[in-house]
Amino acid sequence: MNSYRIPEIAKQYTEYDMIQIHTDLPDFPELRTRLLFAFLNEDNKLSSLSELFTLATALVQLGLDTHDLVTASNEVKEKKASRSRQLKVLAGDYFSARFYHLLAKTGQIDMIKQLSNAICEVNRLKMSSYMKMKQLKLTAEDYIHHMVEIKSQLFLSFSEVMSETHKPAWPDILRSFVRCELLFNEIFCMESTSKFRGSWGYWHINQNGTKEERKQLQVEEVDTTKVRTLLHKYSISSQLYQLLNTQTKQLQDYIKKLDSDRLQSELFHMGEPFLRWTGEKPKVLEEI
Repeated sequence: MNSYRIPEIAKQYTEYDMIQIHTDLPDFPELRTRLLFAFLNEDNKLSSLSELFTLATALVQLGLDTHDLVTASNEVKEKKASRSRQLKVLAGDYFSARFYHLLAKTGQIDMIKQLSNAICEVNRLKMSSYMKMKQLKLTAEDYIHHMVEIKSQLFLSFSEVMSETHKPAWPDILRSFVRCELLFNEIFCMESTSKFRGSWGYWHINQNGTKEERKQLQVEEVDTTKVRTLLHKYSISSQLYQLLNTQTKQLQDYIKKLDSDRLQSELFHMGEPFLRWTGEKPKVLEEI
């Protein structure tokens, strides 16, 4: 079996001086990457390609995430900020090109097609989500659903190539892990009011708040004190913890249904950070 070393291999593409000096990159999609590698590596027919497929997918995801950091307007005149914006565009293009090159040179044309179709679906979902946000028609649950689907699409494309043993479990486990990660990050977003706009809490208050409270959300620069008051009034952090707790329990149930003890053990370890925050710890982990 192959050992997991995707982040280290990816550094040859991400750690260019020009990028590191002049701009920031999004976080590496570590959880989804490790999860995909674990499933592919468990499959006898795919284990020899697990590293290649996972690396290529991680680079595509990194490319998409890097492009998401590009500001919508190019009106920035300050040289440093303008250069950072330009390099984000180029870096995103570069990561996407590397995925194509890696798969093409090994003759994995079908996988190029699958990931390319997934990229199209990601962009469609992003446009749908953007339109709902712009029209202020997004609910808090819509927000979670859209974000989970957007973050999952590239990795879901592997459902078609997995063995019959793991194919049924893959979508549920992937989405469940992504949902846990998203809720986990949303909890930390509540610690900074600068990250409040567009968060789960923002859409929850927009959905359930009074007319005056909804107006407060629309101002260009929200009042920090008012935001904290709203977060407290609607128990945003408490609700997020409850959602995370519910999701971790569902994730455990999905994992327990897997036939492979080794894969079960690996996935439980991957989910342990979420379990610590919710006070849960599966018996499988206690026995390791």
